[in-house]
Amino acid sequence: MSVNLTLLTVMGALYACGIYLILERSLTRVLLGLMLLANATNLLILATGGYAGLAPFFSKDTDPGAYNDPLPQALILTSIVISFAVTAFMLGIIYRTWVLARQDEIQDDVEDRRVAATPSFDAEDDAVIPVETSEFPLTMLGSDGAAVSDSSAAEAAPAPAAVPAGGGTISAEDAAREEKPGSANLDINTEGGGK
Repeated sequence: MSVNLTLLTVMGALYACGIYLILERSLTRVLLGLMLLANATNLLILATGGYAGLAPFFSKDTDPGAYNDPLPQALILTSIVISFAVTAFMLGIIYRTWVLARQDEIQDDVEDRRVAATPSFDAEDDAVIPVETSEFPLTMLGSDGAAVSDSSAAEAAPAPAAVPAGGGTISAEDAAREEKPGSANLDINTEGGGK
């Protein structure tokens, strides 16, 4: 697939101008920037569509590779409709701000200045070693701290031999195995039965 250099240059210029205009404080310039970005995106979709071919109507004598791909055309049509809706919405916002304030420029307010002054470093998210924020206490076991227990040494008690379950009791080992995926308590030979 050969690329049309003129189309790519125009598309790049539209993207550059559109991004520049979106960064302005004037709503009218933001609207123009959005329109330029939408048109640049339409050109991008058109460029990815490949060569211009025949209309996608079926004919027995035409090679399937000679047809034009209809998908980029459908995407461009969808993009045009969406950009029209965004343009209408932005025009409504511009009209409303002009009626209320007689100005087109967005002003800074107190909250904008407060957010801008807030440092971007967050001690919890940006820490080198993440701090455990769980509400449950964790205790390191061993001198190297490789193992972790969810109870302190003072709370450690001998495990009970039997655990109440439903109307009866089951052994603590079987209860512990039930908590793990792929339980070993099931007898494969019996259908749906347990030990």
